[in-house]
Amino acid sequence: MKVALIGASGFVGKAVLHELLQKGHEVTAIVRNPENVEKHAHVTPVKADIYKEDELAKTLIGNDAVISAYNAGWTNPNIYKDFLAGAQSIENAVKKSGIKRFLFVGGAGSLFVAEGVQLLDTPQFPEEYKAGASAARDYLKILQKDESLDWTYLSPAIEMHQGTSGVRKGTYRTGLENPVFDVNGRSTISVEDMAIAIVDEIEHPKHIRQRFTVAY
Repeated sequence: MKVALIGASGFVGKAVLHELLQKGHEVTAIVRNPENVEKHAHVTPVKADIYKEDELAKTLIGNDAVISAYNAGWTNPNIYKDFLAGAQSIENAVKKSGIKRFLFVGGAGSLFVAEGVQLLDTPQFPEEYKAGASAARDYLKILQKDESLDWTYLSPAIEMHQGTSGVRKGTYRTGLENPVFDVNGRSTISVEDMAIAIVDEIEHPKHIRQRFTVAY
């Protein structure tokens, strides 16, 4: 397939790019700094401003699917506003490009940990991540109203950070609205195995116009 990957040089994006290449796909890597993209015969790095819909739409044309690993930056003081604006700009650009298949990597904060209670609203949720998680949750509500794209929203496991990097088990379990927990009561996954789940969903769609989550 020909896949456009937004945020290909980020933590999640790098892992997804590597997995796409392992599976033999052609990738248009859309980033702020093309020099940071892995050099490969099947990768075309493209510099684009995600906040400029028309410019972004032109770079997407000709691909079979779009994966967004966009992140407004956890230390960005305007992360809430920037995340929402960027996510909606990307969604609109995908529509303008004529591509139907769109996978957006969001956050775990909107997963339900009890009846009517989302992870973001629990006392244990880290304060420093609340603004970004709130933006991801609010964007999910916006995306759920879209009836024109074959979209999928992926919420990672509750624990997916640098500490889990480098572990590729090649396995994962999926859920929909609730976190997937292991026998020790933890919801965790490596970025490498989450990348496998993302590429699997692009190759064999099972969650069209749905949110899903992955963990061990």
